[in-house]
Amino acid sequence: MKLSRLFVFAAAVAFAVTPALKADSIVLGGGCFWCLDAAYKLLPGVTHVTCGYAGGTVANPSYEEVCTGETGHAEVVKIDYDPALVSLARVLTYFWDVHNPVQIGGQGHDMGPQYRSIILYASPAQKDNAEKSRALAQKRYEQPITTEIVPLKDFWPAEEYHQDYFKKNPTRAYCALVIRPKVDHLKLLLQEEKSQVPSTK
Repeated sequence: MKLSRLFVFAAAVAFAVTPALKADSIVLGGGCFWCLDAAYKLLPGVTHVTCGYAGGTVANPSYEEVCTGETGHAEVVKIDYDPALVSLARVLTYFWDVHNPVQIGGQGHDMGPQYRSIILYASPAQKDNAEKSRALAQKRYEQPITTEIVPLKDFWPAEEYHQDYFKKNPTRAYCALVIRPKVDHLKLLLQEEKSQVPSTK
């Protein structure tokens, strides 16, 4: 009994002195959240992606309600990342590669305000980074970037069947025809970037 108590005490002390993994998060929207979910899971340093809704006025909205375009919400993803492995600037730079920020009214054939391009910041630092990133990205486009940069009020996680949708349903038509080409393109971009990093050996 004494040994058991000693073990529990030692485990508690070890847990207390072990530093928690540091993680930051930001909420982004750029079309169907299934696409952004799959895209950001490719980026090294991203630890978790959650599909959800934000930017509107309806509390705890359902997918069906958001699809009406009347809730004010956009389909978004909450991206958790380890700042020791990937910077916020890099997370935002990647954002301009995973969707078309100059399209008005949606993304591809997904049209409606719920598919708008949007960055929802949770701090002044995130707002500053978002505005700087958008200004740099604008140099790549002749048309004006339509991406909104607004404060995050609430993030509502989407229904469970939306989470990790591409991985669960790779053969569904939307996944095969829309998400798969995007994922394959982003994989190539990431491989090219990695090959351009000077070796430290």
